[in-house]
Amino acid sequence: MSTECIFCKIIAGEIPSDKVYEDEQVLAFRDIAPQAPVHILVIPKAHIASAAEVSAENADLAAACFVAISRIAREHGLDGFRVISNCGVEGGQTVFHLHFHLLGGRRLGANLL
Repeated sequence: MSTECIFCKIIAGEIPSDKVYEDEQVLAFRDIAPQAPVHILVIPKAHIASAAEVSAENADLAAACFVAISRIAREHGLDGFRVISNCGVEGGQTVFHLHFHLLGGRRLGANLL
């Protein structure tokens, strides 16, 4: 855990969130600025700064996030959805804790969002 990371603070319960899923490895909660009717952030509970830091040693956490994404999408009745992970400043990442945006609930066009 990083003491400065907002997502680590959410995991620790120091900052409230609208949780939709939680297990030993993953936490998922609604985005505070949704870009689609369903916009959920899925994060590993262990601090990994970005997709660029996923390695053989921690790949199980990224996989656990995708298992959770699949489950959450089914539970929300999403026939189709988009998963986005911004990586690094140039990739648009603003919170440096690996996270996946699960977007759905309407037809998503060819544009990024």
